[in-house]
Amino acid sequence: MKFSEHFKLNRTQPYLDFVDIPLDTDLPVFLEPCAIKALRSPWGSELSSMLQTFFDTVLRLINSGNHTKAQQLLTSLSERNEFHLGYSSGRSRGHGFGSGSAETVWGALSKSNAAVTGLLKDLEDAALLIPGIGTDMISDAVSNIIRGPLIKYTQDMCIYYGITLTPDVASGPIWNPQNEAWEESLIPLPMTEYGKVILVPKILVRHRLTYQYDEYYRHYILPEMQHEHLAAHSSLVEVLKDGSERVTKKALMEKYGNDKLSVVEQTKVRPQILQEYKDQKAGSPSTPLTQKQFSEVEGIDLPDLDPIVEELKALATGKETAGRYEDLVEKILSVILYPSLCNPKKQHNIHDGRKRIDITYTNEAKSGFFYWLSLHYPCALIFIECKNYGKEVGNPEIDQLAGRFSPSRGQVGILICRSIDNKERLYQRCIDTAKDRRGYMLALGDDDIFEMVEAYKKDSEDRSYTILKNLWSRLIE
Repeated sequence: MKFSEHFKLNRTQPYLDFVDIPLDTDLPVFLEPCAIKALRSPWGSELSSMLQTFFDTVLRLINSGNHTKAQQLLTSLSERNEFHLGYSSGRSRGHGFGSGSAETVWGALSKSNAAVTGLLKDLEDAALLIPGIGTDMISDAVSNIIRGPLIKYTQDMCIYYGITLTPDVASGPIWNPQNEAWEESLIPLPMTEYGKVILVPKILVRHRLTYQYDEYYRHYILPEMQHEHLAAHSSLVEVLKDGSERVTKKALMEKYGNDKLSVVEQTKVRPQILQEYKDQKAGSPSTPLTQKQFSEVEGIDLPDLDPIVEELKALATGKETAGRYEDLVEKILSVILYPSLCNPKKQHNIHDGRKRIDITYTNEAKSGFFYWLSLHYPCALIFIECKNYGKEVGNPEIDQLAGRFSPSRGQVGILICRSIDNKERLYQRCIDTAKDRRGYMLALGDDDIFEMVEAYKKDSEDRSYTILKNLWSRLIE
């Protein structure tokens, strides 16, 4: 049984912001450190900081000779079952460092292996340089280190989707970067017969880690070694019939090995190659799993937006159905705007609760329209206002949305209404607001939403969002 089924959410994975995990086993996807570090939101910065402060603390303790405390910190990355991510084929078991693996990591970081200590600067480096540390163990370690923010995310998602929270549940160890210590408390969390659950945003999971030691060795270290052996005219150089010379990767691996110990030994004398590898990975971060990939890994159907569109078309206007209109719009947007926009919040309060925004998304786009937008305009958040009116919206609604903007939150919003009788007049009002520097608003009617759905059905991975892009061009022309 999946989390969504247990809590009767009437939503499948495409309509959820979090990974819809099975409760009795694990889903073979993983929390990826590089995906976290690629986030540009304040929340992403918090997660990245927690990962770095933990690893920096462990390294500092080891370098100062406080090995006991270092091992204690690492041991707290022990196996946990509440995330349900990983390779478990049966009941979820977790693959954390535990006491044995913690000792392995400590040994690799300790002064007895000082050369490796100098190479290991980030948690994900362990996947390259420490034997026995694989994708599932790194993922579990990351889950534990950022447990605190993930708990807050879980609580927010439960409130958003109407999921019951059980009070006074043991939190498990939470990393406190200020105190450089693990702390525990009693908190509200969703509970099932399989235990507590901590949810993970689906934009943060991948099929595997970005750092792969075999890729690093074959495509970065070995080519450098080939050049060195050719320059030195070593015994591994072969002369071909045409007189050209070569050194094969096979010959290098036969002489120097091809396991992680070999990677470490060759990296020690070429540390610049490791930095080059990391820089290239940082410059081209992996992309979130697509709806199709989630469909394959979870064994579910791809999203079918047609029933939602039909319900939206049949929905009456007015206050009585305003909440349902907002729900339907959010379902559609959460599918077609993923993974550019994520972490939706309904009726988000600002100004100490004096103003509310219907739906707020976090902009984490790495390509397409919303990414371009983030490079040129303040839009960490994208604000959505839904108006289920039987009449056309006017200046009051535009002024209402403009009042939500700020330099820190963002200055881009989308005003969605049932119909627009005079599009040119409404667009001009939005243009006037932009010219007055009161923010940028894109006005959409139901027909525009339906057109975006049709575009999504033709190419679900297209992030250009032509309708939005064309409206934006009019705003700034």
